[in-house]
Amino acid sequence: MDDMYGTDVLADGWRQRGVAKTTQVEAAKDLVVEVAQDGYCGAVTRVEAGMVELEDWKGRRRSFPLGGGFMIDGRPVRLVVPAAKQTGPRRTASGSFAVADERARTALPSRILVEGRHDAELVEKVWGADLRVEGVVVEYLKGLDLLDELLAESPPSATRRYGVLVDHLVPGSKETRIVEQIMRGPHGRHLRIVGHPYIDVWQCVTPAAMGIRAWPEIPRGTDWKTGICRAFGWPAEDQADIAHAWKRILSRVTTYRDLEPALLGRVEELIDFVTAPAER
Repeated sequence: MDDMYGTDVLADGWRQRGVAKTTQVEAAKDLVVEVAQDGYCGAVTRVEAGMVELEDWKGRRRSFPLGGGFMIDGRPVRLVVPAAKQTGPRRTASGSFAVADERARTALPSRILVEGRHDAELVEKVWGADLRVEGVVVEYLKGLDLLDELLAESPPSATRRYGVLVDHLVPGSKETRIVEQIMRGPHGRHLRIVGHPYIDVWQCVTPAAMGIRAWPEIPRGTDWKTGICRAFGWPAEDQADIAHAWKRILSRVTTYRDLEPALLGRVEELIDFVTAPAER
């Protein structure tokens, strides 16, 4: 006859009989779990400082201590920090291999000069990591018309070369005439001026990255950036609206693949020029 109470009340594991076993699970991003205490259900958004953040279907977020107290498909689990993934060499946004000990070098005397703030921000977003490793500083001119004045005040030399990126550098343009005149001057030997064909650096972001088939055509006589904003249905009443529009465009850029080849090659050319060994 079977003894319903068992034969040994002191046998190992008697306290765990009938209790569901808890499984250890890594709190990977997007893993959906339920909080046993109150039934809150959400997906893992991040793990930090011993806490796991969950987001429910309404977008509400709550944080809980890692460990027990969670369920998946009705079964108890213990959430733990995800193990570090083994990956290959990391690449920067420009596509180059990241330096393992990525510390910024002391800035070189040489500089890369761009026409405006937007140009500088775009270069920083894609090439910033590379430039810090090389010790190259990017400065903006607030207009190509001021380049001659800068060269007169701080002329380039064999140990301090300037690479300049220019918008709308096409035959017959005002920008091309300015560049040709400067390069014929006394500073041409230690100067490299290159440019892209687009009216503004905004257009250097590919239509694919913007989610459009092509950049809108803006009629002559209309401020180009204002026209672009209106074509997209964005506010364009003042400079704050233009700045906000640029932030929206810049947010679409994550790697060099989001930029036109006409810009990529020119920036790489300038980096090579200003980081080349000094002439003797």
